[in-house]
Order: sequence, then C-alpha cells, then structure tokens
Amino acid sequence: MSTSSASTPIAGAKPLSLCAREPRVPPERLVAEMVPPPRFDSVRFGTYVPDPAQPSQTEAVSVLSAFAASLGEAPAAGGRRKWFARKPQAPAAARGVYLDGGYGVGKTHLLASLWHATPAEPRAKAFGTFVELTNLVGALGFQETVRTLSGHRLLCIDEFELDDPGDTVLVSSLLGRLVEAGVALAATSNTLPGKLGEGRFAAADFLREIQGLSAHFRPLRIDGQDYRHRGLPEAPAPFSEERVTRAAHATPGASLDAFPDLLGHLARVHPSRYGALTEGLSAVCLTGVGPVPDQSTALRLVVLADRLYDREVPVLASGLPFDRLFSEEMLNGGYRKKYFRAISRLTALARDAKALVTEQG
Repeated sequence: MSTSSASTPIAGAKPLSLCAREPRVPPERLVAEMVPPPRFDSVRFGTYVPDPAQPSQTEAVSVLSAFAASLGEAPAAGGRRKWFARKPQAPAAARGVYLDGGYGVGKTHLLASLWHATPAEPRAKAFGTFVELTNLVGALGFQETVRTLSGHRLLCIDEFELDDPGDTVLVSSLLGRLVEAGVALAATSNTLPGKLGEGRFAAADFLREIQGLSAHFRPLRIDGQDYRHRGLPEAPAPFSEERVTRAAHATPGASLDAFPDLLGHLARVHPSRYGALTEGLSAVCLTGVGPVPDQSTALRLVVLADRLYDREVPVLASGLPFDRLFSEEMLNGGYRKKYFRAISRLTALARDAKALVTEQG
C-alpha cells in the first residue's frame, strides 16, 4: 500500500515534485550564475581549517592566497600578468593552479576562497563545475563562450574531469584561447592533470590535448581525510517510506518523489538545468531508493547530487543506503571517483536530513 493512503492522516501541504519540474534556463542566466554556489558563498581562506596532520593543506592556503594577490598586479609587458612571480620554480607555461586531492579535503572550499579573494568585480571572474562549463559552450557556442570569458580575470573550474574525447578537444581549445587572452585558471579534481581521461576512453589517442591542458596548470596536491565524515557519526540508515512521506508533507518547500521516477525524469532534463530543477527546495524526499541501473543514469545522478550539495538541500530517503547506489562494477570502473564523490555528498545530505524526521517524532 502506498503511504499516501495510510490510515493515519498526514498533516501539511502537498509536497512539491522534482518530476513535475521542467525548467528552462536562458543562456544569459548560465553566465550570470557562474559564481560560487550558496554552500560556498561565505567561505574564505580564513574559514578553512587545515588538518594539523596534513601540512599540504596549510601550504595550499599560503600558495592560493599569494596567487589571489598576484591577480591584482598590473599586467606584465605584452599584456600578460606575472603569474607566480614570487615562485620561479613554477613552469613558465603554467597559467593557473590545479588542486588535486581526495574527497572532502576542502578543494572546493579553497577554490571558492580564491574566487572571493581575487581583487576583481564578480562579473570579471567566473566559477563553475566542469559540466557547467561544457554546458555553457553548448548553450552559447564556442566562439561566443571564448568572447564572454576572455574578459575575465579568473576562471575557476570545479570537479575537472574528461569523460569523452569530445570534451577533451573542446576544453583544450577553450582553455588555450582563454590563456592567450590573459585569463588565469584554477581547477579542482581527484585526478592529476596528466591523468585526465584515464580509464574512461582511449586517452593515449588524445595525449596532445591532455598534455596541453596539463601545461596550463601548476599541480597542488592536498592530502587528508574526508572532512564531511571526520569525527562524525555514521550517516543515518534510510527511514521507512511512511516516515519519509510524513516528513515531506510536514516540511514547507520539500519535494517528494519515487526514486525510480526521478531517475527517469533526469533523463529528460539536460544536466545544465539540474540547478534550476532544485531551485527553492528546502529538502528532497525520496522513496524506494535502489541500485542505479546503468552508467548513464548513474552519471546524471552524480550531477544532481553535486547540485543538491552545492545548495545545501538535505536528502531524506527510504530504501537502500546511499553507499549501495552504485554496483561494484561501477565503483571499480573509470568513473569511480565521481561515484565516490556522490556517495560522500549524499551521505552528508542524509545526515542533514535526519532533523526532518526528528522534528516529526
């Protein structure tokens, strides 16, 4: 029996539904929204708490602070800025920094802090995920994207990944043009720049593009444990369908969807619109969470998890726990880092959602 027809009444307004939403996002909005998401709107270098056992975290704050300060310097002769002028050991070709590290070591926190610390008007610096950047090219076209971003002082790219040859050639060409225009680059990833694309496609066939991308960055390794789970209790086990449904009805602005229906709906909405899909939600409630059936579906779910995490939207669910969403084959494959990131972020959001059930008793 479905919970909505249970004998005990459910108070509150009818919850929203992600499956009922089909947002349309104009290209100009995609550009205007290239700023740190709400979760990272107030972060700064001073709010980053380095793990004392991981000196690379303290070093990262120092290097990035100096990098941000250098972006306010006058351009060098020829119109190019003197990146890393105080660090002659950095390769002359490097036009930015590349934060490499595991899940939850604070890379996005540091990237957003760099954006905030860069002495430029918000419209002169851009921040977005790799997926959002490629989506921007799809919406504006390559030449218009180059023209739009060439006037920026800094481009921050979060979750840098190369999933297919087309992306490799596209991003290599785009970043090359932006570097020529004097745009500074900063990126985060779980993969060293020279290893991008490895395990996902025949990266050797695109070695020139990958090496070209790598040359734009100075790698900065950040070691540590996932801060989202450091010293915290395990994420709560999934709740019953009835409790999830009750919480959805009792929480203003919450959505309620069956997990299989949501997966089907994501296939009909372009990933560039997933941010708009979750706009204004106070919580996402899901019933019947189960294994993701295939890799295409799994990758769409990863993007949704990222957008929910960015917007600090708690996720309350019934069914399987989030660490059982992806098959062993997926977790051992070329996209494993994306899946582990999604598990980490959904686990954190599930912990945030526990209060929704506690409030209902």
